[in-house]
Parts: sequence; C-alpha cells; structure tokens
Amino acid sequence: MRKALIIGVDYYDNAPPLCGCVNDSFAVKSMLDRHADGSVNFGVRHLTATGPKDTVTRDDLRGAIEELFAGDGEVSLLYFAGHGHIEATGGYLCSSEVKTGNDGVSLADIMTMANQSKIANRVIVLDSCHSGVAGGHPLQQKVAEISDGVTILTASTAEQYASEENGAGVFTSLLVDALGGAAANLVGEVTPGGVYAHVDQSLGPWAQRPVFKTNVKRFVSLRKVSPALELAELRRISELFPTAGHQMQLDPTFEPERHDSWSIDPQSIPAPDPDHNAIFAILQKYNRVGLLVPEGAPHMWHAAMESKTVRLTALGEHYRRLAEKDLI
Repeated sequence: MRKALIIGVDYYDNAPPLCGCVNDSFAVKSMLDRHADGSVNFGVRHLTATGPKDTVTRDDLRGAIEELFAGDGEVSLLYFAGHGHIEATGGYLCSSEVKTGNDGVSLADIMTMANQSKIANRVIVLDSCHSGVAGGHPLQQKVAEISDGVTILTASTAEQYASEENGAGVFTSLLVDALGGAAANLVGEVTPGGVYAHVDQSLGPWAQRPVFKTNVKRFVSLRKVSPALELAELRRISELFPTAGHQMQLDPTFEPERHDSWSIDPQSIPAPDPDHNAIFAILQKYNRVGLLVPEGAPHMWHAAMESKTVRLTALGEHYRRLAEKDLI
C-alpha cells in the first residue's frame, strides 16, 4: 500500500496569503498519483486552501497526517506547501487560521507520528520556510532524530525562507522536474536520494539550500519513468564486460556504415558484421548515458574504425556488478 497526503495552503485568515502553494500541490499530485506509463502509483489525498470558504484548519491538517501514518503499508508520503513558523519551541506547519504560528501543527508532533509509524517507509517533503528544522534534536539541531525508514526532504534550512518564482515554489518546481524523470536512475526509478541530488545541484551556493535527512537501508522508489536504456540491454552489460576493468576490442566490422566520402577507402576496410553491429548499437547507448568510454579515441566511430578498445566508467562498473548479481 502506497499513500500520499498532499497539502497546498494559499489562504490564511491572519497571515499574508501565498500564491503558488495550491498550484504546486496540484503539480506534485499529478506526478505522484500515476507512474509515467499511466499505472497507479500512490493513493493520494489532496487538501487545499484557496479562500475563506476553502480552508485547511489545524484539526484538518493534524488529523490527515495522523491518518497518513496510521496502519501498515509500504510507503506513506507527506507533502506540504504553505507558511512555516519557527521559534524557540521548534517548528510548525501553518494551517489557515493560525494567529501566532505556534498554533499550527508542530513538526515535533509530526516527527513523533512518523517515527512511531508501522509504515515501512515514511517520506516527509516540506516546501515551507524554516522547514529544515524537521527531525532535529530540540537542543542540538545538528543532530537528527529519525527512526529507521524515515526520510525528510525540505526546501530550506531552519534559518532560511522558501522562495517562490513566477507563482511557483523554487523547490517544488525542481521536485516536479525530478519526479518527471530528471532524477531517474538507469532503471527508471526516482528515489528520494535522486531527488535531493537533482535539487541540490540545481540551486547555487547563494540560494536557499535544501535539507536531506534519512535513516534507511534502501531508498524506496517514489515514481517510475521510462528508463534511459531498455532493461534487457542494460542487463547485458555483465555479459559484454564479464570482469571488472575488462576492455572490449573493437574493429571496423562493428561500424555498420560505409561512405565514399570518407578519407578512408571504404574498399580497404572489412565489411560490417551484423552481430558486431548489434553489439555496437548497445555500446553506443552505454556511451550516451555515461556507462562506457572509448580508449584513445574521441568518439565511438573512431574507436571502431581505428580498432581501439572501450571500457566501462565507474558508473558502468556499478551497473555491471548489479547485472552480475541479477539485481536489475
């Protein structure tokens, strides 16, 4: 069972309104409720606050979070976009009727619910100011207190504000981009670690800094997209490169095309070999996604025509080991 609670709060009775949180929540929902192939991903509950007649109260917010982390299941994901508040007593998510900020839902309470939950994987994603305080020790913020299976990803540190640009949260825009496939690994899975890496690399050192805290043995997949390689082709990597550091010898028979315009006389080189051509097509795909590089040649064409070798990169060796162990 996979369930997600997605919350976007633009309207506040007593605090300045926001303009992009509801739209952000719809963008996240559109990514999480289905995988890229259209199959069902998360069962989503969606709460929005758009005006005086459409609010998210403290009771609504707290009750929905309690329900999210109740029971058993594979993964529960909380996404919140709205005002955040921080003071000496800790951080808070602000519901529509807050007056002082600390009358919202305490992040400490949310962490207690997540830490004590029986759900195998609990993922908390917060696009709110000061959200980086989540999961920190009350007296030592540099020390995180999170149970096994909990992951926290926030838009900013405890000291920073979460920015909006063009009516959308900077953090959530990158999150949606990541879920759309920008953070996918070569088997087409988007994990929290991949999302954080994408967000972290996209924000400069002077911008708001995302925070990532996790205590997991293995990342859960948040969404599946079309892999950069056919899995059957990726699995062949351990067949084509049977040992670590193996270099495959190429020759002109791997290149399928011959052109009269080449400086090399096409008649002086051996004819293409269909079996070699099929292998070369796979090697070219490996090269395009960073798994393989030619040795002593600028491009794969030169490697074949000049009878050079090709070898796996560090990433390629990683996937070779996975394939060798039947983990792909």
